[in-house]
Amino acid sequence: MTQILHDADDTDGADAEEGRGKPPLPARTRWAILAVILAADVLDLLDATITNIAAPTITADLGGGPGLVQWLGASYALALGVLLVPGGRLGDRYGRRRLFLLGLAGFVVASLACGLAPDPTTLVVARLAQGAFGALVIPQGFGILGATWPRDQIGKAFSLFGPAMGLSAVGGPILAGFLVDADVLGLGWRPMFLINLLLGGAALLAAARLLPRDPGDRTVSVDVRGAVLLTGALLGLLGGLIDGSASGWTSRPLILLAIGLALFAAFSHRQRTAPHPLIEPTLLHNRGFAAGLALGIVAFAATAGLLYVLSLFLQQGLGRSPTGTALALIPLTVGIVIASIACHGLIHTHGRRLIPAGLLTLIAGCAYLTLLIHNSGTHTGTWALVPPLLILGIGMGTCFGTVYDITIGDIAPAEAGSASGSLNAVQQLANAIGAAAVTTVYFQTTGDTTHATTVSLITVTAALTLCLPLVGLLPRRAQEDQHH
Repeated sequence: MTQILHDADDTDGADAEEGRGKPPLPARTRWAILAVILAADVLDLLDATITNIAAPTITADLGGGPGLVQWLGASYALALGVLLVPGGRLGDRYGRRRLFLLGLAGFVVASLACGLAPDPTTLVVARLAQGAFGALVIPQGFGILGATWPRDQIGKAFSLFGPAMGLSAVGGPILAGFLVDADVLGLGWRPMFLINLLLGGAALLAAARLLPRDPGDRTVSVDVRGAVLLTGALLGLLGGLIDGSASGWTSRPLILLAIGLALFAAFSHRQRTAPHPLIEPTLLHNRGFAAGLALGIVAFAATAGLLYVLSLFLQQGLGRSPTGTALALIPLTVGIVIASIACHGLIHTHGRRLIPAGLLTLIAGCAYLTLLIHNSGTHTGTWALVPPLLILGIGMGTCFGTVYDITIGDIAPAEAGSASGSLNAVQQLANAIGAAAVTTVYFQTTGDTTHATTVSLITVTAALTLCLPLVGLLPRRAQEDQHH
């Protein structure tokens, strides 16, 4: 969230220039626009996390086995991550209102397709579509706020995103678990997606009525070829990884991996030669930015996989229901929220020192949880999980609440918007990669659920440990503190 706000700061000055001379919108209208944008962001967060809870139930109903479990988590984040930056530029080119409405309408239709999916393939394709349309919606919101709120009041609007996202992170999985367990009209897990018709439909009607029209700027360029190459590369790499872990390492997954690597090489070449690449090459030449990007990829991937494995262990190992699983994970979410709020002020005094503190706390939480599960196995009690999960949440909130603010600490102000947008997209891609990679370890580990979970936790711990040497390459402080 923090890095998206940098994008807003980068754009609202231009929007203010465009809107200068126009009468300000009434306060009631501004707050209503904020509510619509918040609703869209909450929908995105809910749909990014609900399959963590529901994956075992969905696979029990549709089949698909481990491969479907992995794709449910990876597909949404992959499409969202690849298309976030192009989605923002499409909004600049064709108008933010138009892209917001198109994306939200597509998201609702894709949610309907998810809820009606008759087989695993249809569901995965619909999840990819959800993520793709979500990538059209999310980048537009902050630009719209920048164009409709006075610069001296916009901080009030942005201050509500943190609490709203925090409440959604806690309430979303609980809502998903409740809908699955309630078996509304005998539909099982499907109302978890179908509820978006009500929530998204209401937001769409309000957005069509409230959002101001803007013409866009047809001179803005969008690197469609780069986005296509990156999409193909990641689909090939994740497809090969998931297919190999689920069905065995035959020629098919190896061919998919080879195709993915070839397309990624083509994408890398495109980024060096395209006039308007998805990631500016000058950013990658900045040592602090490159180190933060690498650290973020590994850390976000590791923790995304960790969350999936925890959900699998709670349901497959401990026999918890979806609602029980969501409730058991509340200490982790509470830790994230507490640490994120605390670090909002601490980052100005402690700078990059917060990042190793967060990583070490995460590692300690993983070690604690590994020993607990190794010793207690399927007899692990819910209350025994509270301390390690709370420690893990505090580590995540401390690290992830600061890593990208520090990463862009010595980026030129003119590049801050591009840098933060790129980091936001990479975070989503890391979530997709981590969900696939760590669950691959889980499903490939022979033995019972306890052993698979223990090996997965050790893998996550090792990945987080590899992040520590990168901290010394990061800028010492966040961008706004560099002049102090």
